Amino acid sequence: MGTIALLIMALAAQTAPAPPSGPPPATLCHTAQHGQFDFWVGQWDVYRADTNKLVAHSLIEKLYNGCAVRENWMPLGGTGGGSLNSYRPASKQWEQYWTDSGNNLNVYIGGLQDSKMVLTGVSHSANGADSPARMVYEKLPDGSVTQTGYTSSDSGKTWQLSYKLVYRHAAQH
Repeated sequence: MGTIALLIMALAAQTAPAPPSGPPPATLCHTAQHGQFDFWVGQWDVYRADTNKLVAHSLIEKLYNGCAVRENWMPLGGTGGGSLNSYRPASKQWEQYWTDSGNNLNVYIGGLQDSKMVLTGVSHSANGADSPARMVYEKLPDGSVTQTGYTSSDSGKTWQLSYKLVYRHAAQH
């Protein structure tokens, strides 16, 4: 009986997983860089900057132990969608993946530039057309956030305004 118990203990010791290396998961993404996009986190009413018309609601959450920022875009009309944003320490950049109910996919990379989050990438439309795209997020003194979108017809050499939105904290219901 003692030999079998020793054999079982020896096998269990051989198959035990190695302890994780590096910081514990609870603190892995609690860095200044991972907090750079926190100004966008919240529950928002979203308005067109040019008309001040309410166009959407948006819920931006800090998730997965602080390793990601996720947007749930809920327009009053049109297609809904969302993005997943994550800071990548190896490249020292943020990455954003956006998809929507129209089967479009946008992929961006970038980071903070003069206190603004600037993300540049490619918009892949459902019909197969690809185009350069850029977004700039800026926190305003009143706590609102602007998101300005740009497109380019010359492979990103110059940028044209596509839209400008203002995220205002949603009224408490």
